[in-house]
Amino acid sequence: MWFPKTTSNSSIRAGNGQRKGNSIVAVAIDKDKYSQHALKWVVEHLLTRGQTVVLIHVNHKSGGGPDHEKKIRDLFLTFHCFCTRKDVQCIDVILEGTNIAKALAEYASENAIEYLVLGASSRHGFIRFKTSDVPSSVMKVAPDFCTIYVISKGKISSAKKSLKPAPFVSPLHEQIQEKSNNANSFVSIAPNNNNNNHSFQSRAPEKPPEKPRMMPEKLESFRSPFTRPGRAENAKLLKLQDLDTDISFVGNARQSTDRMSLGNYYDLDIGITDRNRDDFSSSSFESRASSASQNMDDGDNEMKMLKMELVRKMGLYTVDCNDASTAKQKEGLQQWRMEEQKRLLEEAREAGEKEKAKSQATMEKAEASKRIMELESRRVVAEMKALTTDDEDPDNKFQYKKYTIEEIEEATEFFAQSRKIGEGGYGPVFKGMLSQTVVAIKVLRPDAAQGRSQFQREVEVLSCMRHPNMVLLLGACPEYGCLIYEYMGNGSLEDRLLRRGNTPPLSWQIRFKIASEIATGILFLHQTKPEPIVHRDLKPGNILLDENFVSKISDVGLARLLPPSVTGDMTQYRMTSAAGTLCYIDPEYQQTGMLGVKSDVYSLGIMLLQLITARPAMGLSHHVQNAIDDGTFGKMLDPCVTDWPQDEALGFAKLALQCAELRRKDRPDLGKVVLPELARLRDFGEESMPP
Repeated sequence: MWFPKTTSNSSIRAGNGQRKGNSIVAVAIDKDKYSQHALKWVVEHLLTRGQTVVLIHVNHKSGGGPDHEKKIRDLFLTFHCFCTRKDVQCIDVILEGTNIAKALAEYASENAIEYLVLGASSRHGFIRFKTSDVPSSVMKVAPDFCTIYVISKGKISSAKKSLKPAPFVSPLHEQIQEKSNNANSFVSIAPNNNNNNHSFQSRAPEKPPEKPRMMPEKLESFRSPFTRPGRAENAKLLKLQDLDTDISFVGNARQSTDRMSLGNYYDLDIGITDRNRDDFSSSSFESRASSASQNMDDGDNEMKMLKMELVRKMGLYTVDCNDASTAKQKEGLQQWRMEEQKRLLEEAREAGEKEKAKSQATMEKAEASKRIMELESRRVVAEMKALTTDDEDPDNKFQYKKYTIEEIEEATEFFAQSRKIGEGGYGPVFKGMLSQTVVAIKVLRPDAAQGRSQFQREVEVLSCMRHPNMVLLLGACPEYGCLIYEYMGNGSLEDRLLRRGNTPPLSWQIRFKIASEIATGILFLHQTKPEPIVHRDLKPGNILLDENFVSKISDVGLARLLPPSVTGDMTQYRMTSAAGTLCYIDPEYQQTGMLGVKSDVYSLGIMLLQLITARPAMGLSHHVQNAIDDGTFGKMLDPCVTDWPQDEALGFAKLALQCAELRRKDRPDLGKVVLPELARLRDFGEESMPP
């Protein structure tokens, strides 16, 4: 059930800045900020000054009272103020129902709403575990003549275009038309019975109008070619009175009937002035006096003939009026049919052009995919050839110390379980002693998928670079796929966040420092020459901590060197299959295969959120965003740390959410935005540490 009401600052003005097609624009509003973004977008893109927008609010709470009604009035007041500043009129509509999407769809269907705009969070379209949301539900059940826009952060998040025009005129248009017609005045007709002489009296002004006005029946004939307004009621206005009517009325009627027009008939400009009546009555009296002296019967016969002639003329006039109205309706119907046929032909032509363009685009896409596959095939062949050449070349360009399998077995006590310190997708990790140095030895598992290629990639990346935040490769055993790294005494960041082994929690100062160091290491990979390196598998388990909690990035076996031709601010490179760990993989990379340096920025954003919350990565960005919106962000912080700086932690979380945006173009630049802010927070933490 809905109740339209027009506020003091809202009125419908017919013909004032109407849009093309007189379309009705409606905005669904609620107390959240997304409704305000939606209304602002409508005013900037769909409306001009002076036009009207329909504000719809669905009251889904049962019951109510003065407080509830006041809240609804206050809700509308905010939007009224905005519309007043923008010189936009508004109509308030309150719907009652528990299903918001269904209520909006039914109102749009019943009132021929052609544009319906809703506000939504920028994250709703990608949250798969959420059961449903209002914009998506409205898109499913909205009528096919209604265009739906979902606005997020001042931009169109999603849209559903109408498939056909509205099947009927919106009742809101009728309301506008009625207000416009109320300003017009019509001529009224009333019989004047004086001394039993019947005549018609008009209340029109003495000066005749320049053109006839249309009555509602005539207006209706222009609205639809399928309705035939009846004329029987109008014909009754001119029914004959008693046959003993004064002869002056008969004479005037005979003179005026033949020249009466349809417009004059509606204006009823057939009044008889007193002077004409008196003159004609005088001549008639003399004629009757003369006739009475000669032959009374002849006068009576003439009177009857005149009355019969008047009846015949009036009948012919009524028939002519009906014929003219019918002919005009037939002409309008024929014109409507021609326009409808022309519209259908135009739609068919446009549909054909769209299908042709779609087919062309499909062919071009297939050709592009074919070229990409050829390039990828050539790249794989070149890599395999390069690997073969490197294995055969004794002067391998990758410089690292080679160990024999006997040395590694001795260092690990033949891979004893007591020496095992970890397990990964590549294989187990053992602690050992080589060249009087404590090392970590990662051994390739025989059944590891793509283990040999990961081994070669890690040797390529780590053997030719040195950085304080990259794990140091000390050597390798190529024959058995063993990699020897420097030993990191505090294990992985994942172990410390989960406090495995009952280790003490990391302070917030150390967490801010670790975040800055991780970002520094990632930026180093992205700035390598001649090709940037994308890690593709950043997660807390691949961040190692030494005895002083200095963080270093490890496990670069999935790293990818991007070709120089695609480097730059918008670095992207298409891969045939996505690699990485679920919940840390860039969504665009996972869906499209387009790899870029901002793919690592997404993984960094998820890790930053885990640094301050110590929670699992699944759905973490959604939970943090909701907590910020609800004002309960403090409950999301790791409770093991009791002295969190709330303002800095909130800024840290917002930066992490920007990095974890689902669309790559919405993520900030790592070197220009992310790293400077993390460095500032690191310095803040160091200043706060006790001496």
